[in-house]
Amino acid sequence: MDANDRQNEILSLLTQQDRVEVEDLSRRFGVSLQTVRTDLRDLSQRGQLSRVHGGAVRIASAANQGYADRRSLNATGKRAMAALAAEVIPEHSSLALNIGTSTEQVARALSGHKGLTVLSNNINIINMMMGMETKELILVGGSIRQSDGAIVGEEAVDFINRYKVDCAVIGASAMDEDGAILDHDAREVSVARAILRNARTRILVCDGSKFTRSAPVRICAVSELDYVITDRPVPFAFAEAAAAAGTKILVAESAIETESESNPT
Repeated sequence: MDANDRQNEILSLLTQQDRVEVEDLSRRFGVSLQTVRTDLRDLSQRGQLSRVHGGAVRIASAANQGYADRRSLNATGKRAMAALAAEVIPEHSSLALNIGTSTEQVARALSGHKGLTVLSNNINIINMMMGMETKELILVGGSIRQSDGAIVGEEAVDFINRYKVDCAVIGASAMDEDGAILDHDAREVSVARAILRNARTRILVCDGSKFTRSAPVRICAVSELDYVITDRPVPFAFAEAAAAAGTKILVAESAIETESESNPT
């Protein structure tokens, strides 16, 4: 089997499953690990799959999925994570939230908090928090991405760099088992990095399905976060990386209970 045949077979496998592993493909094709990595690199460079640690995944549909549609994905898990995040964030504090459907849920969960100063590059968050018992709402300045109401770009980064908040709350499109936190848009990532850089406590809210997805732009490592709030137990390697850095992983128990009830054994 030549390289072209192997690569076609890899793409065929990815129409049937979300992920392929380098070691499994090596055994399947009877070739070296390096040969498989070369095949995956070639396919990735052509935009036909996304590389992840130990293998590859099919191109994530989340990158192209409508923002309104993404709000309905795992809504129960997002609400449970948001409630947990709200417990971590104290009243009468300042916080920054970036664009994302999970961070929007956090904003809703903070409806009972008093005296918050909220900075966000997410127009949706600022709109929904109007009328809450917040002290101040600050909309980041810059170019608006009309598809989702995000304010991105260098102007937004410069704006955020003028502040120092108590808590940063960000979402992400993908997580790798090695501890990498990832997203698709470099402009959006620049804003997320600025939010993290200018916060005393850094919180990621991200559901466990993001371990099966890939994105090309690195936001940070798990070691650069204080909390990871998710809806299911994380992979062992990720948990090890978090423990080594002192990053706390909080799992929303109600999300697990709901999943168990809907999938009885």
